[in-house]
Amino acid sequence: MGQIDTLLQQESWRFWDQSLSGKSRSALESFAADDLLCHLVGQGMSPATIRTWVHSNTVVLGIQDHRLPFVDDAQTFLRTQGYSPIVRNSGGLAVVLDEGVLNISIVLSEMQQAIDISTGYDVMVEFVRLLLPEAEGKIEAYEIVGSYCPGSYDLSIGGKKFAGISQRRLRQGIAVQVYLCIEGSGSARAELIRQFYETGVQGEETKFSYPVINPEVMASLNELLGTTFTVEDIVIRLQQVLQHLTSQVVSQSVTMDEMELYQFYMQRVLDRNKKMLEK
Repeated sequence: MGQIDTLLQQESWRFWDQSLSGKSRSALESFAADDLLCHLVGQGMSPATIRTWVHSNTVVLGIQDHRLPFVDDAQTFLRTQGYSPIVRNSGGLAVVLDEGVLNISIVLSEMQQAIDISTGYDVMVEFVRLLLPEAEGKIEAYEIVGSYCPGSYDLSIGGKKFAGISQRRLRQGIAVQVYLCIEGSGSARAELIRQFYETGVQGEETKFSYPVINPEVMASLNELLGTTFTVEDIVIRLQQVLQHLTSQVVSQSVTMDEMELYQFYMQRVLDRNKKMLEK
């Protein structure tokens, strides 16, 4: 059995579903939750964990995004379109979250064995493939030029991106995070980000090369597969996949014993986001 199979077939998986409860909350809470889980899983205080999360209209900015020459104008544009901008604590650039986008975090521990960056990504790629048997043999992982938040582990079908993966590492814990565009229009989300960068750059020369967005290279799973999946459908399927990967799935949100640590990470995320957006 290879390392990826070993990492997926845990003796026990903790499952924390926030696909419904998170919609009315700030996405900052999700980044604090993943920091908490990195700490707990990394230090052996929790089994490996999968968390699902969905947030209403939010654009999650990367560190470079808040350095746009006209970042205030760009944020104002997002707000006029009904989106709340925040800055995340993991790598990458701007991505769109809405109720048709399912986010999945796989949180693993390096206490027993080191997990290199590429292996962390490969674990998520394999998990997404397990979730989507309809797309067997079709999902590819390589950079989709013209997409938002481009990276070498963009997930695509037929050259059109439907998902992106990032990682967060903390206290020997690793949170591998994917956003899956399931419902709605992938190109409409990309057009929002295209206009965000256009407003933020306004023709100025920048040290960092911001992506030139081509909305036509992005799509949702439903558009690509001709399906009518809802986010809820994929969450149910995810739980079924977990049942095949382990003999024990423990459904558990944050416990009372973990709450103080969660509040610590929540405050840290809030302070950092405020500092970033005020620059």
